[in-house]
Amino acid sequence: MAAEHQTRLTSSEIAALWSSCQNNSMSICIFKYFLENVDDADIKSIIKYALNISENNLSQSRSILKNSKQSIPVGFSDEDVSPTAPRLYSDAYYLYYLKNMAKVGLSVYGVVLATSAKSSVRDFLSQAIQSSIDLYNKTASLLLSKGLFVSPPYVSTPDAVDFIDKKNYKGGLLSMNLRPVNVVEITHIYANMETNIVGQTFLVGLAKVAKSQNVREYCSRGKEIAKKHVKLFSTILTDDDIPAPMPSDLEVSESTVTPFSDKLIMFHSSLLISSSISNYATASAASLRTDINTTYIRLATEIAKYANDGVNIMIDNNWLEEPPQSVNREKLSKL
Repeated sequence: MAAEHQTRLTSSEIAALWSSCQNNSMSICIFKYFLENVDDADIKSIIKYALNISENNLSQSRSILKNSKQSIPVGFSDEDVSPTAPRLYSDAYYLYYLKNMAKVGLSVYGVVLATSAKSSVRDFLSQAIQSSIDLYNKTASLLLSKGLFVSPPYVSTPDAVDFIDKKNYKGGLLSMNLRPVNVVEITHIYANMETNIVGQTFLVGLAKVAKSQNVREYCSRGKEIAKKHVKLFSTILTDDDIPAPMPSDLEVSESTVTPFSDKLIMFHSSLLISSSISNYATASAASLRTDINTTYIRLATEIAKYANDGVNIMIDNNWLEEPPQSVNREKLSKL
């Protein structure tokens, strides 16, 4: 095998490593807090496993950036978490949270791997993807063993293959005789319901404990948006007599003691929103029923505005790190 030509990191590789540092430093804080507030030994073991993954990913990301003489983001540290703060969430919620974050990792790392050239970066991203797969499988298996895994709906389907031969298959925005949802559409509807339920529960807890009034109000607003989106997705299913399965035991405690800095809370909210926008775009493209397609577009527009308001809060408080950017040559030419 020919030796690799030594090249600088590309813009996409820097972006991938930069984001990995920020995301994993945040996850380390989250998992340290979870570990101090978990009773079930099996769940504790998986949280430790997730923590080890995040610590390893952070170490490798920083190492590659340092060796390439790139700046390393500040991210998050022990100053952003109080592990001994009282419990906010149930043990079962920890599993749903881990399952959701494993899916986020698969999506994010998969996208950036396809834009990376340098072998050290590709090796790191490939390992990160495999770790996300392992975390998802371990979490799913434990959810199943405890009777907590919420499966997508079962449906009866025809036993013959057919082709779409009429444009009314797509329906319309005001159509009264819509066809039943197909299995592709059900898949995305259920996945987005689950993601919103996990996010909604997380924000319920954060809305009670954030120190800043602005951050508390922002989390409360996000909770209401997620609740509305869950209701919309559920209605699409139940209108076709398809059950809308919901996770159980997502209890939030009465504690008002914050385990996280407001900076971390806002960053985590931003990460959840970015994931939702990406999920909605994918779901919209895969949905052939016009009313479902346009619903995703409308909901994505709503959370994009919510995301922008969050960015403004972070900028106002000097919480938003500026990603590396190309040199402003026009500005340099005027020096």
